[in-house]
Amino acid sequence: MPKKIAAFELEPWEQKYLKERLPQCSWTFFEEKLDNKNVQKIKDADILCVFVGSIINKTTLSQLPKLKFITTMSTGFDHVDLAPCSKRRIPVSNVPTYGENTVAEHAFALLLNISRRIYDAVEQTRRGNFSYEGLRGFDLKGKTLGVIGTGRIGLHVIKMAKGFGMNVIAYDLFPNKQAAKELGFTYTNVNKVFSKSDVITLHTPYTKQTHHLINRKNLKKLKKGVIIINTARGKLIETAALLDGIKQGIIAAAGLDVLEEENALKEEKQLLSKEFQKQYNLKTVLEQHVLVEYPNVFITPHNAFNSAEALQRILDTTVENIKGFLKGKPVNLVKNK
Repeated sequence: MPKKIAAFELEPWEQKYLKERLPQCSWTFFEEKLDNKNVQKIKDADILCVFVGSIINKTTLSQLPKLKFITTMSTGFDHVDLAPCSKRRIPVSNVPTYGENTVAEHAFALLLNISRRIYDAVEQTRRGNFSYEGLRGFDLKGKTLGVIGTGRIGLHVIKMAKGFGMNVIAYDLFPNKQAAKELGFTYTNVNKVFSKSDVITLHTPYTKQTHHLINRKNLKKLKKGVIIINTARGKLIETAALLDGIKQGIIAAAGLDVLEEENALKEEKQLLSKEFQKQYNLKTVLEQHVLVEYPNVFITPHNAFNSAEALQRILDTTVENIKGFLKGKPVNLVKNK
C-alpha cells in the first residue's frame, strides 16, 4: 500500500502528532505551503496533506505522477481543483467539522459577558472598587434568542440556550424541521427574527446572499435594545449600520469575534499560521477600528475556534482520513459540484 506522505503548513508539534499516530508511513514535512519550488522535492509522494494556502491544480498534479490521495486539514476545499483529481481518480477528503461546540461556547461567553457585566466587574475590581454600582446585569431565562443559521454551530447554540431557559426562534434557508421538533424551537422569517429577538446570534456562512445581512436599511426592523453576537463572518454585518444602531440605542450591546475587515480569511486555522500573521495584522485592524472605543461593544480577535480540543480534532480527522484511504475505505470525501 502507498505510504509516502508529503504534509504542508504544519507546525512542529503537529508534525510530531501525525508521525506518532501513523508511524508506518514515511513522512516529509514542510512548515510552508506547497508551491512550485518544494513540489519538486515530493515527486514520489503517494499522499498529499495540505491546508488552504496550498493550491492544488492541474499543473501541481502533473508534477506528482505517483499521487493517489489528497487530504486537506480544512473544512473548505476550494484550494483543490477537483476536476483534474477526479480525472486521475485521486480521492479528496476534508475535515467536515471541528469547532461546532467550540464556537458555540464562545458565542455564549460573549453573551454572558454582556448579560452579567463580567468584563466591567473584573476591571472595576482590579482598580480596587468593590461597589455594585453600574454592574447590574439581566437574566437570560425567558429572553428570546434569534439564531440566524442552524447548521452544526447554530444547533449547539440552541441547545445551550435551552439550558438557560431561553425562547428560541431561528431563520435558515434550509430549515431543519427534525431538529426544531427535538430541541423545541421555531423557524420564522428573518424580519420576525429581527423584530422579536432580545438577542440575535449569527451562524450562517458568508455568501452574496448573506452580505450585510444586518444593514442600514433594515436596522430599524431590529427590536430596540437588542444584543448582537457575531462569531461567524464580519461581513454579515455592515459596520456603519452597527455603529448607527449603537448610537441610536437600537443595539444595546454587541459581542464580536469577527470584523468586516477580515476579508482575506478562508479558514480559522489560518490565523495561527506565521505566513498569515505576516500578511494580515489583526492587531492593526483592531487598533484602527472605531468599535473598540464603545464600552458596550466587546471584541475578541477571531478566537472562537481556538481551543486545544478543536485543533486536535483537525489532526485526528486527518489521521482518520489517511487510515481510511490506506484501508481502501476513504472517509470524509468531498464531491465535485
